[in-house]
Amino acid sequence: MSVRTLPSFDPRDPLGLDDLLTDEDLAVRDTVRRWATDRVLPHIADWYERGELPDIRELARELGSLGALGMQLTGYGCAGASAVQYGLACLELEAADSGIRSLVSVQGSLAMYAIHRFGSEEQKRQWLPGMAAGEIIGCFGLTEPDHGSDPAGMRTHAKRDGDDWVLTGRKMWITNGSVAGVAVVWAQTDDGIRGFVVPTDRPGFSAPEIRHKWSLRASVTSELVLDEVRLPADAVLPEVTGLRGPLSCLSHARYGIVWGSMGAARASFESALDYARTREQFGKPIGGFQLTQAKLADMAVELHKGILLAHHLGRRMDAGKLRPEQVSFGKLNNVREAIEICRTARTILGANGISLEYPVMRHATNLESVLTYEGTVEMHQLVLGKALTGLDAFR
Repeated sequence: MSVRTLPSFDPRDPLGLDDLLTDEDLAVRDTVRRWATDRVLPHIADWYERGELPDIRELARELGSLGALGMQLTGYGCAGASAVQYGLACLELEAADSGIRSLVSVQGSLAMYAIHRFGSEEQKRQWLPGMAAGEIIGCFGLTEPDHGSDPAGMRTHAKRDGDDWVLTGRKMWITNGSVAGVAVVWAQTDDGIRGFVVPTDRPGFSAPEIRHKWSLRASVTSELVLDEVRLPADAVLPEVTGLRGPLSCLSHARYGIVWGSMGAARASFESALDYARTREQFGKPIGGFQLTQAKLADMAVELHKGILLAHHLGRRMDAGKLRPEQVSFGKLNNVREAIEICRTARTILGANGISLEYPVMRHATNLESVLTYEGTVEMHQLVLGKALTGLDAFR
């Protein structure tokens, strides 16, 4: 009887989760990882410290050439990748920085997805190929200064004026806003909430950038101001009315966060693991002390459980079985655990944990935004609570 030799234990993949991935999955992951390592990591600390993303247009074109923009969509220049492959890309991008993953998520899972799913054929042909190539940057206007978790109360409105629409209102915390060539904006109409494809060079449209952020600093965040922006009749997304439109887009984007948050957690965990092996106190590496090993073990368990959860949800999405409540399950768990991993990693690095020479504090502060955007903790708890009990506690 032959004795089977077990594979060696990999501290960076302790559960052997790579076995779940196809060769094509691995190729997508490794391509995005190489790009992020070469193009983002050498500069990200400086960009973050300066509070800007100076190469955003060039980065968008490079991401387009990789097929990372709208990669889960089909046709119109999009890659038609699987949900798992898109998730792996999100993980690798956020392992570099949440701002880079946000650029890709807003472009592909919000702006492009809205046009792809709810737009006319003319709208798709006009916008999607340029957006997939990164030649046109898009943004998604839903959140308002006074309406975040309750988008049904939005004040932005669109009125008919002959054959035209006239759009007035404000949107807040809009990623890519001031560099976008097109904005998908949701507004109240006499027929209910509708989506509009708004070229940003229209008179009355402006997007002042939001400054003084302590999170997502390497990301363009803006306010959208719509001052009687006149649009033709065919600017409206024809295939949806009501909150079903924007909420389905958000669910698609939240799926990317389930994966992406684990990228930030992985980067912080690996930084702490490497540090624990080399930092010496009391005559030996701190990784040799029981309390440090307990921290590393707990971090590894939550990190790889989160990746396994993301993979499971991805396979369900690919099979057409993923429910919005399950996406809420993933975002609630994975972002919450990612923040805890970053905080624990910071304690292992000690004072060095607050330095931009290491990625940990940058990821921790970024995740404070990820925790509340596209659905706060409380909203996802209530989504799950309603699904579990059948009782609506939102109001």
